[in-house]
Formats: sequence, C-alpha cells, structure tokens
Amino acid sequence: MQSRTGNKHDVTALYLRLSRDDDLQGESNFIVNQRMMLQQYALEHGLTITQEYVDDGWSGTNYDRPAFQRMIDDIEDGKINCVVTKALSRLGRNYIPTGQYTEIYFPSKGVRYIAVNDDVDSDQGDDDFSPFRNIMNEWYAKDISRKVRSSKKLRGDAWRPHVSAALRL
Repeated sequence: MQSRTGNKHDVTALYLRLSRDDDLQGESNFIVNQRMMLQQYALEHGLTITQEYVDDGWSGTNYDRPAFQRMIDDIEDGKINCVVTKALSRLGRNYIPTGQYTEIYFPSKGVRYIAVNDDVDSDQGDDDFSPFRNIMNEWYAKDISRKVRSSKKLRGDAWRPHVSAALRL
C-alpha cells in the first residue's frame, strides 16, 4: 500500500481520546475498545504502529491536551507520517481547528490521516462530508455542555422550597 508520503508502510501513531462527558460506561472500557479497534485496523491495513497517544479525560474542544501535543511534536520531528483515530471527533470537536489539522497541517507535513469509523483516509482523496461531520461534532460538544450546565443548575436549585414545589407540579 503506497501512501503519498512515499513509504510502503506508514510510521503510524494511534491517537485515543475520551472526555469526561463521554464517560458513560467507564473510561478504561472506552479507551480499551478504541485501542483494540485501531490496532486491528492497523494490522489489517499493514500499518506499523510506532506510538500510541492517549488523552483520557480531556475534552475534544481543548487542543492543549498533553498526548495530542506530544503527537504534534513527534510529527514535527518527522517520527510519524500517519495518524489513526476512531473518528474525527476523537481528534477534536471544534470545527475550525480540526479542519485546519486535517485539511492543512497534516497534508503540509506529509501525514496521512485516517478516521476509521468515519471512513476517512486522506490517501483516498478529499472527503467532502468531513467538514459537515466536524460541524456536527462541535454542535454536539456545545449541546452536551449546555445540558450539563442546566442539570447542575437544576440540582443546585432543588434545595430551594419554591423550586422544589415547582418541580413537583
């Protein structure tokens, strides 16, 4: 499998991320499942995994994640020419920065990008639907944040008699 980088077998990094908002069944299960999925994908597609970067408990709206920044440093140092994630949302949940990484930064560094569940592989050419996925990923993060704030406010106000009485109606 020849990639645009000219290497027959890419020097691949697996990037895994889980935010606290995604933690419905336990962080370790989600990270373990992401890891198994990505390792299986790499094996089936002849990709040599050289590094794994895990940001456990970090929001996708923050790009100052420790493992993400180490991965970017390794890309800058020429140690990686392929990044594999479970989905675009694992890379990030902000439309513009995620698009800048996938559309500008990775190509400028000769880095192949694969989002397994979204069927994105930069070696297969442009994916016209990815910008829309990125917009939806950003909307999801904002929607969840709004719901969490609303829930916390409701729980915080529940002790007040007027609020408790209104909730019983």
